[in-house]
Amino acid sequence: MPDQNQVGFGLHLTLDGYGGPKNTLADKNLVTKALHQLPDLLNMQRITKPQVIWYSGMIPEDCGVSGIVMIAESHISIHTFSEKNFLTADVYSCKIFDTEKTINYFKKHFSLKELEINIIRRGLKFPKTVVHKSNDEKLQVLLPPVFRNQNHYFQVIRA
Repeated sequence: MPDQNQVGFGLHLTLDGYGGPKNTLADKNLVTKALHQLPDLLNMQRITKPQVIWYSGMIPEDCGVSGIVMIAESHISIHTFSEKNFLTADVYSCKIFDTEKTINYFKKHFSLKELEINIIRRGLKFPKTVVHKSNDEKLQVLLPPVFRNQNHYFQVIRA
């Protein structure tokens, strides 16, 4: 597994979810709950309350819920298009986080049938101090094994 110094500034997970139920994706409270729970789940620190709005859309079928929570490590945002059974989300953090746990949370919480996942290592040249667990052992991080040889990871997950 790569060590933290190989990761750079942080990870950016983008998630596009398809097939979620309209009533789920139109639920402002559910998006608020997700934006409240995700930082805790990923051991991140919220610095704002989740900001969530209903957007009617210039095109009526583009309506949905949009929300963001600022975290000390960066941000988490969610945008739904309930009439199109679609959700798009970003989790960007300078702190390494468990991408698999995050993906599973979105899939379950919003009942998504198919996902497109992108995981991008950001700021590869960012000067970062390597954190050591002990004098001999570097801190290990949770990244897909494919990151050993590339900067970007893409996956489609179907239910």
